[in-house]
This record gives sequence, structure tokens and C-alpha cells, in this order.
Amino acid sequence: MADRILFVCHANMCRSPMAEYLAGVLMRKLPVEVASAGVAALDGRRMHPFAAQIAAGTGRDPAEFRSRLLAPAHLADAALVLTATRRQRAACVSLVPAALHRTFTLRQFARLAALADAPDTTDAGVLAAAVRAAAVARGRLQPAAPADDDLDDPIGGTPADFRRCASEIERSLTPVAALIEAAG
Repeated sequence: MADRILFVCHANMCRSPMAEYLAGVLMRKLPVEVASAGVAALDGRRMHPFAAQIAAGTGRDPAEFRSRLLAPAHLADAALVLTATRRQRAACVSLVPAALHRTFTLRQFARLAALADAPDTTDAGVLAAAVRAAAVARGRLQPAAPADDDLDDPIGGTPADFRRCASEIERSLTPVAALIEAAG
């Protein structure tokens, strides 16, 4: 299994591509790859224009991005799966039950990463170590309301709605990147 983070949302046109591009910048010096998919995506679609504006701000060209439908191979190939919502997390785990212990909502994993101790990388890759450290931190985390885990879908919204969503993604990615860096 590669040290790959898979971001998952509904159509792979807004939240997960923005997360993929933002994580690509934030984690560019870390030994991880990032990718995205959607639980109900239509293969080959372009990123939503407002999401593409945000992605372009990362310095990468979003014109080459194409949506892809989530497949079992995507989940099997990812050391960490971060979803936009609890429903999408459940869909991932239903598709590949073995992914249960490495599949989280982005916001849930961010809270766990912020509480986690330094990962032990003695016998695992950096993402496996980060996931293990987050799992240990789970016992110190208070249960969250669904609204605390789910990342609102900006589809149908304004450019400001997409910027708010991207800001929430960035806020969530910061402790995740710090935990992975500590493992690397």
C-alpha cells in the first residue's frame, strides 16, 4: 500500500478535488501522494468552475483534473481515506470493509490529529503511523455532532461559499499535515 491519502466526496467535482489540490501544496514536502474520488461521480467531468479557481490558486493547473467514481481499488491503495461527510465514510467502508480503521471524515481526523502524540514509525509508513497515533487519541476525543464532522457541500453556492469550504478544508488539513510531518 502506497503512502497515499484519498479524499472522497459525492461527485468529485468540489470538495474532494479542492482537498486534493490544497493538500498537495500543504504536504508537498512530505512523503505522501494525494488523490480524490466521488461516491457518485461521473467519470471524466471537469472540476466545478468555482472549485477550479481555488485549485488554480495552489499553482497547479485544474484544467487537467477529471472526476472519477470511487472504486474498491482506490480504497485498497490508500493508507488514509478522508471523506467530506459521515455518509461518504460509511459508503467507503461498505465498499471495502477492510478500510474501516483508516477511513475518517476530514474534520474528524483533524480533531484526532490535533490531540495525537508523536507517531511511532518503527514498523510502518508515515501514514500508517499517523493513523495509529490518531486512533490512540480517539479515546481522548469527545463525541461530535454530525455537523462537526460533515463538510458542507458548496455546490449551488457562490464563489464565497466555495472559499469558505476551502478555508475549512485548509483548517482541517493543518493538524493532519503536522501529524504526518511528525511521523516522517
